[in-house]
Amino acid sequence: MNKVNLAEKLAMFDSHWDPHVVASYNDNDVMVVKFKGEYPFHKHDTTDDFFLVLEGEVTMDYEDHDPVTFGAGELVVVPAGVVHRPRAESEVKVLLIEPKGEPNSGDSDRAPAPKPHI
Repeated sequence: MNKVNLAEKLAMFDSHWDPHVVASYNDNDVMVVKFKGEYPFHKHDTTDDFFLVLEGEVTMDYEDHDPVTFGAGELVVVPAGVVHRPRAESEVKVLLIEPKGEPNSGDSDRAPAPKPHI
């Protein structure tokens, strides 16, 4: 029942593609993360992926759909089973929501991030 200052949490780390849990919500992790460059294409078979841009601009590439570019104050929900890849030319700050225990790497060969609580 405490407030969470997202800017303060984001200032606690400099790494990219390394989500940090800032709250829990109904068996979901609410996380902040910084992106730069591109993540591998992947999918999550049983859960949607929620991305809310706090600062910067993200392009979401899809295997079978035109890319979608979205900026601060905009969000994209990638449906379960859809192959996607987030990318950002410059550093971007994002809020993610995923079920607890869901690897952020989906079915890609990239090792999942540890998702520490901050």
